[in-house]
Amino acid sequence: MHRILIADDDDSIRSVLKDLLEDEGYDVAEAASGQEVITALSEKDQRPDLVMMDVRMPDKTGMDVMHELRSAAKGSIDLPIVVMTAYGTSSIAIDAMRLGAYDYITKPFDLDEVLLTVQRFFERLRLSERVLELSSRLGESDPSELMIGNSPAMQEVYKTIGRIAHSDATVLVTGETGTGKELIATILHQTSSYARGPLVKVNCAALPETLLESELFGHEKGSFTGAMNQRKGRFEMANKGTIFLDEIGEMTLSTQKKLLRVLQEREFERVGGSVSVKIDTRVIAATNKILPQEIEAGHFREDLFYRLNVIAIYLPPLRDRKDDIPLLVEHFVHKHRYAPGAGPARLSQQAMAMLMDYDWPGNVRELENLIERATVLSRGGVITEEHIDFFGTDSRRLMDVGERVRRGDSLAEILADVERIALRESLSQTDGNRAGAASLLDLPVPEFNERARTYDL
Repeated sequence: MHRILIADDDDSIRSVLKDLLEDEGYDVAEAASGQEVITALSEKDQRPDLVMMDVRMPDKTGMDVMHELRSAAKGSIDLPIVVMTAYGTSSIAIDAMRLGAYDYITKPFDLDEVLLTVQRFFERLRLSERVLELSSRLGESDPSELMIGNSPAMQEVYKTIGRIAHSDATVLVTGETGTGKELIATILHQTSSYARGPLVKVNCAALPETLLESELFGHEKGSFTGAMNQRKGRFEMANKGTIFLDEIGEMTLSTQKKLLRVLQEREFERVGGSVSVKIDTRVIAATNKILPQEIEAGHFREDLFYRLNVIAIYLPPLRDRKDDIPLLVEHFVHKHRYAPGAGPARLSQQAMAMLMDYDWPGNVRELENLIERATVLSRGGVITEEHIDFFGTDSRRLMDVGERVRRGDSLAEILADVERIALRESLSQTDGNRAGAASLLDLPVPEFNERARTYDL
């Protein structure tokens, strides 16, 4: 049974709300001052799940309470509070929401609105807990699929997922390469009403335009050279499930136009066909590009952006949530052990300090690769500074350019090392996808392939 605390210095208001909520099956307690709210929230056994708190109260106002709770929570903005305020002072309530309140209601009350607000709060709470539970279960079956992070930025991501879990709205996930966009798609699918259907993933950067269209929409027999049989596309395969369109920013304008029709009409024709195929599929798209900038440059359709951006989830880069690095390191040293049955490696304080000071351009994926490499180099023992190699095995050839010049290395040799490492790192960050790697380095794919061949990559 959910416990609600009604905090108001007006006895009659507390009485009305108490009767209303108890009739709905809630366990209701009362408080007549701000200090009583602070005391109630500090109790472990009888701590309320939700506080409905008036802004104006004796000894401590609602705003005082909000500031004190936020300070005690060390900046957390997830406070289980619905602010109650007199009509015309909603600006105060909005300020309280900026401090972390869930919502506000105005006096005099619409009792139906009160109940709806409370129901929404507990539904959101339930969905957020469900997301975290699922994330944990995914981690038990495959450690690489565990979402890790207690930072405020990641808590916002979890809350957004909880709010939209049962919606069939289209979702656009943005963030730099290596932040975990594919994992977000997996969790969204597993917590949605489409969970019983398939999750079909398509990397839009991995295929040229002609193949991507056939891959997405399928083709009829004889529609092009080599089309020996009718073939279902990924959208058709994802019927009653979810399709994840990764690197949507790499899609050509022509294919974007066809995708727009699918999102609008929920139907399409296979390549070379004339019969419409209807689908019931949830669409989740992801990109590491800033699509409004792509629209300005004429590379992405504005109407498609608005169709995709119904719900937006932004995954922050690792450099903006460095407080999560120790948790991630702990996970990766347990995942990547030196030998089967061996204990996890340990990090020296100096090594951890190096990790905390680094900017992580490759994000979580780069951190995992580094920890795996350091575990091997340390033979599963203590990872020290000498095992932390941010640029891979070639880093020592770049660490001191001045020393290389003094010893007589030519400019061509130094630049060749830089180029090789950049090419290799781009392939690592895109899991070997050459089109994606070329995009990271802002190179045409043919030129990227030619340069990679020079180094046998």
